Amino acid sequence: MNNIILASGSPRRLEILTMAGYNCKVIKPETDENIEYTSAREYVCELSKRKAAEVAEKSDGCIIAADTVVVADGKILGKPIDENDAVNMLRSLSGREHSVLTGFTVRKGDKAFTEVSETKVLMRHITEEEIKAYVDSGNPMDKAGAYGIQCAAGMFIEKIDGDYYTVVGLPICPISVILREQFGITPEIK
Repeated sequence: MNNIILASGSPRRLEILTMAGYNCKVIKPETDENIEYTSAREYVCELSKRKAAEVAEKSDGCIIAADTVVVADGKILGKPIDENDAVNMLRSLSGREHSVLTGFTVRKGDKAFTEVSETKVLMRHITEEEIKAYVDSGNPMDKAGAYGIQCAAGMFIEKIDGDYYTVVGLPICPISVILREQFGITPEIK
């Protein structure tokens, strides 16, 4: 069995890897996410590299790290800081298209591959009542852009152009290609 380490506390990322047939353990990094950047792409890639490097100091396994952001009008929307922030984020996305970027790093030893996956998302107009109910559920508080496409907010999404798993937070297709081609790791498909 291959030793895959998920450098994330996200249950969604773990679920994606498990669903794809990878056995892995979790080591949650404590990486400072306040870094300087010139673009959203640079930000998510740099954070995934730092998370992978931090976990590499604790484990010699094959490490997968990722970071996801929502980008609207050139502005990065990370996780909301409070309920008011979540409401404002959802209002700003309502009835509009935005991008979701997930940067990821796959690393073992000194060998590392970092990429970014981008998906365009069109959110339908959502009412103030829907926003309030969704925020009151608590669901948006640990999600970039204050929504999770895989939960109740999926009903707000009219269309996506790109990889669904990028929006969830872990683009499994390019990750599986890197695991196979660069590290010889294949899933146990059941």
